[in-house]
Amino acid sequence: MRARPLTLIQDELVDYDKAMERMADLVGERQRDERPDTLWLLSHPSVYTVGRRTPMEHLPDPSRGIPVIETGRGGQLTYHGPGQLVGYLIVKLGEDQGIVDYVREVELRLVAALGKLGLPAERRDTPPGSELLTGVWTTGTGRKIISIGMRQSRGVTSHGFALNVDGELEPWHWAVACGMPDVDMTSLQRELGTTSMDEVRTAVAASFEAS
Repeated sequence: MRARPLTLIQDELVDYDKAMERMADLVGERQRDERPDTLWLLSHPSVYTVGRRTPMEHLPDPSRGIPVIETGRGGQLTYHGPGQLVGYLIVKLGEDQGIVDYVREVELRLVAALGKLGLPAERRDTPPGSELLTGVWTTGTGRKIISIGMRQSRGVTSHGFALNVDGELEPWHWAVACGMPDVDMTSLQRELGTTSMDEVRTAVAASFEAS
C-alpha cells in the first residue's frame, strides 16, 4: 500500500446525528480542497445504523430502547456504542481508484493495526451470491471484529469502520448484524482479555499514517 498521510481528528463520545452533520461538512471541505485527507476517531452512544438494503426483519425489537437510524453508507445493520472505536475516513480517491478498491485498502490497514495489537486478523473475499464479507475477522476464532460501511460522493469517501474494543457485545445479538444471522461479533477484550482504548487509537492512527 502506498503512503497516504491523513490529518487526525480525535473525539470521545459524539451523538450520531451530530457526527453525521460534521462529517458532511468535512466531506464538503475535502471536495473543495479546503482540507487534507482526514481520519476522524470517535465513539457513539448506543445506536443501530442501517444501510439502504437492510430488511425490516433484521431490525431489533423496539423494546430494547436503542435508536435505529437510517444512514447513507453502504452495508447493512451495524451497532455502535461506548467501548467501540469508530473511524470516519474523508479521503479524495485517485483517478484510478474506486470506493471498492479503497475499502479493501482500509481492511488491510486495519488488519495491520490489529496485528500490532497482538491479534492476528484477515479480510475475506465474498463468494459469488453470498452476503458481502466486508470487514475484518479474527484468524484464530473466525469472529468478526470490525464492520466497514463506506460511500463516495464526487470522488471523496465518507463513513468508515467500527472496531469493537471493550464495549458490550450483547446488543449485537438483538438484531441481525451485517446481514448475516449467524455472524459472531467479537471485541479485542474478548479475544485478548485485556486492552487499552488509547493503545488501539494509536495503532489505528499509525496504520493510516494519521497525525
